Amino acid sequence: MSSQPKIIYLTAGAAGMFCGSCMHDNTLAKALAKQGWDIQLVPTYTPIRTDESDFSVDHVLFGGLNVYLQQKIPLFRYLPAVFDRFLDNPRLIRRVTAKAMDTDAKTLGSLALSMLKGANGNQRKEVRRMCRWLAAEKPDLLIFTNVLIGGCIETIKKELGIPVLVTLQGDDVFLDSLQPAFREKCIEQVKKIAEHVDGFIVHTEFFRDYMSQYFDIDPAKFRVTPLGLDVSEFAHLLERSSEANSSSGRAGRTIGYMARLAPEKGLQHLVDAFVILKQRAGFEDVKLRIAGWLGPQNKDFANELWDRLSAAGLDDHYEYLGSIERSEKLKLLSEFDVLSVPTEFKEPKGLYVLEALATGVPVVQPNHGAFPELIRDSGGGVLFEHGNHEQLADALGELLSDIAKRNAYAKTGQQYVHQHRNADSMATTTAEVIKQYL
Repeated sequence: MSSQPKIIYLTAGAAGMFCGSCMHDNTLAKALAKQGWDIQLVPTYTPIRTDESDFSVDHVLFGGLNVYLQQKIPLFRYLPAVFDRFLDNPRLIRRVTAKAMDTDAKTLGSLALSMLKGANGNQRKEVRRMCRWLAAEKPDLLIFTNVLIGGCIETIKKELGIPVLVTLQGDDVFLDSLQPAFREKCIEQVKKIAEHVDGFIVHTEFFRDYMSQYFDIDPAKFRVTPLGLDVSEFAHLLERSSEANSSSGRAGRTIGYMARLAPEKGLQHLVDAFVILKQRAGFEDVKLRIAGWLGPQNKDFANELWDRLSAAGLDDHYEYLGSIERSEKLKLLSEFDVLSVPTEFKEPKGLYVLEALATGVPVVQPNHGAFPELIRDSGGGVLFEHGNHEQLADALGELLSDIAKRNAYAKTGQQYVHQHRNADSMATTTAEVIKQYL
């Protein structure tokens, strides 16, 4: 039997989509286990999809099918447990939600509010089942991946009496996408939940201050643990040469985008800047390569961008590669000369920035959210004024034209991530937080 306290980390699956929060949780849990912690990563809603080896257990709490059906059809709130167990089978959930799961926040207001109400919501049966499962597992501390699955925290605290930590890593983006009436009600519920949370974990000083004001939570309840990633597969890129960074052996220079295709991720800003850049002399060879998950709710958005590029005569100058696996991602990153994901929202963490820097690719990011801290600490890129497409085009053009400057940013940023933003460093700072609450 392990002498270490037992930690259960509740993550949240996002159907068939690669999810940055899932990947963060998976990397962190593996690194904590490597350091000797007794930790289980337990999915909620759906099994997680990550481009690294999956560390999570083959069990799902708050199964997405049960949660959805109990919201929509009152009968399912009273069915016997045998039906619940059938619907919570991870294989069944994967099959049903692989492509059909609706994760568009605009349509999920009533469900989100019900989940935040916990034992007083339509999923009260799921709260009771979670508490029974946790009581059998006997954890010493719980970590929630976000507050949106935290409606059960008050009940858990009453029945188990253990410390509960909540990671905040984009909850505001979901809430801000809800219809105003649901958004206000959900935020009020979160404020009630926060009274029962022992501590909140965030990855940047910016997000600590922002979330403290957003939810009106005492800043003293926040702990900052810098984001990290598993750099082991990036190690061979540490000595990336100047020739590699000058597009040697490749046809032209490449601007990369690697994130979900959605308005909040800002691909529309990059497309507009790319059109501007291509109208300037000296950038005839530059291409835009795009990779990321495209949900059904954003297909019209993406088609509008493809039409915009086509109208500018750039059909042969961009490429959309879809949602790609890890090996493809590592290869694609190494072919970028610069990466930009000019988010519309204030990014709380920026995992894709760390991945680009770990590969030796400098970044151009808007001057809001987590990016000023990441650029300041890493020295791996430049900032531009959010929404200023001319300035974004200028910054991209300067890095693409100046190989020496590009290589300097690449080397500085790469060394910083490998030394200070690796998974072990993230696990160490998180472990220090955990110890404070045990």
